[in-house]
Amino acid sequence: MIGELLSVLVAMSFTVTALFAEVGSKRMGSLAFNAVRMSMSLVFLALTLWLTMGTPWPRYADGNTWMWLLLSGLVGYVIGDYCLMQGYILIGSRFGQLFMTLSAPTAAIMGRVFMGEQMRPLALIGMVVTLSGIAMSVLSKQDKKGGLKLTISSKGVVIACMAGICQGAGLVLSKIGLEHYYSALSMQSLADSMVPPEALLQLPLNISIPFASTMIRGTMGLVGFILLLMLFSKGGVAQLQHALGDRKAVAAAFGSMVFGPFIGVSLSLMATHYTSTGIAQTLFALTPVLIIAPAAILFHQRVTVREVIGACISVAGASMFFL
Repeated sequence: MIGELLSVLVAMSFTVTALFAEVGSKRMGSLAFNAVRMSMSLVFLALTLWLTMGTPWPRYADGNTWMWLLLSGLVGYVIGDYCLMQGYILIGSRFGQLFMTLSAPTAAIMGRVFMGEQMRPLALIGMVVTLSGIAMSVLSKQDKKGGLKLTISSKGVVIACMAGICQGAGLVLSKIGLEHYYSALSMQSLADSMVPPEALLQLPLNISIPFASTMIRGTMGLVGFILLLMLFSKGGVAQLQHALGDRKAVAAAFGSMVFGPFIGVSLSLMATHYTSTGIAQTLFALTPVLIIAPAAILFHQRVTVREVIGACISVAGASMFFL
């Protein structure tokens, strides 16, 4: 029950961060925005670990832990978040989050391959239902030819699909890394209920370990975004300086960081420790439904009944993977 409750809180957190991220990424650009918010998150995570572990870096993590969590950061942050923010620019956060329902089947498939987690017989039906819900939201009939056409950018659709797939893959990789972290504690004769003697806050390791894992992932994220910014963005340093001078964009990056890499991602890792990857990812997928009303109000978007029904169907399809 704890894992399921945490997963719902993650969905709410991701809803808030998506709204902030749409504003910030449109003002800064996806690479600069991700670099700024990842820098902020590492500062907050270092402070958190200093208070809860006694050091501003992930204690007790072994080589396997670092390897899997860095790989998760590459897939989930560098590739996934770049695609997600780029998707927000092209199709907005509401449609961008709709495609994140693809993370549930991706997590289920990868959880089966890498961790031996069970997939229910309804999994294939769930895939069809999920894709049908997405199609219902983004396709409409052409008036003259009678065929179907996209109501949003086709490039945005491809990039958003990549974001959803990478989030699901990154979650499974992070769960593997998290399990290695707990194994590393056992190898050092430490219990996850232990409070580090140097900690300023008397919290057990099972509370602080997810934040430490997020910091490892975020380290890869920051390095990756800075490299991409330097290599593929003209005047990367100047672009970053300009972005930091935009107060509204920086405020949006801060809000996105608090509810995304800091709170949301850390709680998502904690949730996967208490429940299966698939159940957690299904509840995370509620975000496309939760975001409809605030996106319509804040961004003055016209929302059709068809789009709402499509989003609900897509989330229902993702849930069928784990019935």
